[in-house]
Amino acid sequence: MTESDTYKIITAPSEGLYKEKGSKFISIAMHVTSEEEVKIQLEKIKKEYYTARHHCYAYVLEPDKRLFRANDDGEPSGSAGKPILNQIYSFELTNILVVVVRYFGGTKLGVSGLVNAYKTATREALAIAPTEIRTIDEVYALSFPYPLMNEVMRITKEENLQQINPKFELDCYFEIKCRKNDVEKIIEKFKNIYGLTIKYLQTL
Repeated sequence: MTESDTYKIITAPSEGLYKEKGSKFISIAMHVTSEEEVKIQLEKIKKEYYTARHHCYAYVLEPDKRLFRANDDGEPSGSAGKPILNQIYSFELTNILVVVVRYFGGTKLGVSGLVNAYKTATREALAIAPTEIRTIDEVYALSFPYPLMNEVMRITKEENLQQINPKFELDCYFEIKCRKNDVEKIIEKFKNIYGLTIKYLQTL
């Protein structure tokens, strides 16, 4: 079975609101691409909602969702960060930070009440967030002598590949971006051209 080479992100920030027994839970969802960006956004939200008692959050990063974290920020263990994280997984999103800000209303909700509140507030934000499916792409550099141009261009056209950073002189060079699941087939075609060198650069 082919491994998925797509992932889903939100394309604009969104907010949700949940109220329970006087407590107010404001959820803020936003697109992020690094743990450094997560820290910056958390600081901004803590400054903006500085009178709130809790700023609980969860984030998931990378197309394969390998980086993630949940934080209860003083709420009972597992009652805030985990429900937020589970909603992110439920919506199959990555490269996302969700912060739920709580203003305490004077009545304790109990662990099950908190779980429901953080879960519902998160869902309210994610349900209205605009999303986009993106592909995992790999970038390769092609180097070849000018006489091979026609052969290289034929494959480039066949596979509908975009040329990036082209330099066409006696020694030619350009980069291509391929969907992860198409890489093997495309690279094999180029490898059959004697005199062309191909080098992996990065995964996007």
